[in-house]
Order: sequence, then structure tokens, then C-alpha cells
Amino acid sequence: MILLKFDKRDIVLVVGLFLFMIGLTPFTGLAAAAVLVIIMFFGIKLYVEKRKQSIASDVGEGLCMECGSVVVDKKCPNCDYSRE
Repeated sequence: MILLKFDKRDIVLVVGLFLFMIGLTPFTGLAAAAVLVIIMFFGIKLYVEKRKQSIASDVGEGLCMECGSVVVDKKCPNCDYSRE
């Protein structure tokens, strides 16, 4: 389940989409522009949350500070196994 919580940086997104809506109103009307901006807001929020989840699952336990590979079982597959 994806939980969309409101972060501080979302204020920038809301202001940007509001300005986009103001610029879009002469071409589509206020109601259509508002609906489009609301859909864009939730679409962007869903995309960002899915991207955060995929990055978190790819990283797992963390990254090695020396070579940058993914840490598995608290050991780096490149650095720790080459020392043994």
C-alpha cells in the first residue's frame, strides 16, 4: 500500500502546479485546468513514492563506502571477499 504523506517540499510542487494552472486557464478554462493539475499532483506523488520504494529495495542494507556496491549479509561482495 502506498501512503502519500505531505512533505515540506510538496509546497514547492503545489505552488508550481498552481502557477501552471493559472497559465493553462486561458486555453482550457478554470475547471479543466484545476482537474488536470489535481491529476498531475497525485501522479507526481505516486511516481515519487514508487521510485523511493524501488531505490530502498535495491539498496537493501546499504552501500559499501569503498566501492559503492550493495552490502549483503553485512559484507561487501567485492571488498570483503577479496581480502579472504
